[in-house]
Amino acid sequence: MGKLFTVYLSGSRIYSCNNCRSHLANHDEVISKSFQGRHGRAYLFRNVVNVCLGPREERVLITGLHTVADIYCNCCQQVLGWKYEEAFEESQKYKEGKYIVEKAKMLKEQGWT
Repeated sequence: MGKLFTVYLSGSRIYSCNNCRSHLANHDEVISKSFQGRHGRAYLFRNVVNVCLGPREERVLITGLHTVADIYCNCCQQVLGWKYEEAFEESQKYKEGKYIVEKAKMLKEQGWT
């Protein structure tokens, strides 16, 4: 495996890993704050940075069967949530390619107003 480079996001509203403070996403990437993760509330993001994917697996979630891959922080390897790879229900297709990050696994960086 090659060297991993950390992406540093600009802006005043950045979410970061609660364990190592590696940047994860800009607030503008939030689609919804109304999701449920394994350990409580979670946010749905269009895009995240500084994560790596685990293996794909089929998982039955609240909204039905999905193919997902857990996402891990590149810096500390903490499981942060998952990426929706495929949704089998037509009404859930909008989630494909999007990311769930559990609220308990992220921090708001300084600068939020």
